[in-house]
Amino acid sequence: MTAPVLLSQIRGHGPLPKHIAIIMDGNGRWARERMLPRPMGHRQGMKGVREVVEGAIEAGVEVLSLFAFSQENWQRPATEIGALMSLLEEYIQREADELEAQGVRVQMLGDLDRLAPPARAAVDRVMAQTATNSTLVLNLFISYGSRAEIVRAARRIAEEVAAGMLRPDQVDEAAISARLFTEGCPDPDLLIRTSGERRISNFLLWQLAYTELHISPVLWPDFTRVNLYEAILDYQTRDRRFGRVSV
Repeated sequence: MTAPVLLSQIRGHGPLPKHIAIIMDGNGRWARERMLPRPMGHRQGMKGVREVVEGAIEAGVEVLSLFAFSQENWQRPATEIGALMSLLEEYIQREADELEAQGVRVQMLGDLDRLAPPARAAVDRVMAQTATNSTLVLNLFISYGSRAEIVRAARRIAEEVAAGMLRPDQVDEAAISARLFTEGCPDPDLLIRTSGERRISNFLLWQLAYTELHISPVLWPDFTRVNLYEAILDYQTRDRRFGRVSV
């Protein structure tokens, strides 16, 4: 089906996910199947980012979270890391004005101190440029690992308790959530993973507690808004009980 037909079905089909998270997987495989260098797969994957951002806006999604670069990815060859950082700078330079015009607020989440100065400057620039927008929150997770995020939150809580700023009986789920990178965002309603892999790969472990999962066989560089809308339609068929029994 075409994107407009699917979008029409979504609007009359059921509740819309407010927050969609995506593990963008398959860039390397896409390049390997075409006998191209891995960085070419990452470059092609930039088109997928634009597709899902525009598709999310059209569908009325409020928050879109994209897993772009994990802490574990720092272990990849230096040439690939360099290419990824260059692509990050290029994406921001190319898309920042359009994102601002579309009302997208960009948040880069993760251990940003590990970024090289040019990449960090580009990240800070696009966040400042789009800070007042409200049509869509775009969370781009860079140098991110969920276990490290939870450890960071626990350390902050421990420091606050030790300083007398927080009582132990005040440490609850809300206290932890408020100290995660996603503070202020609702937990994802839908997680999409591309390329057919069935792992969450240390992504949003806390936040995904009751998230619906959709595994797409499509490699990320080939993922379009049609695939996004198919995932949303699949989500709309789910019976979300959050541990309760349906009446």
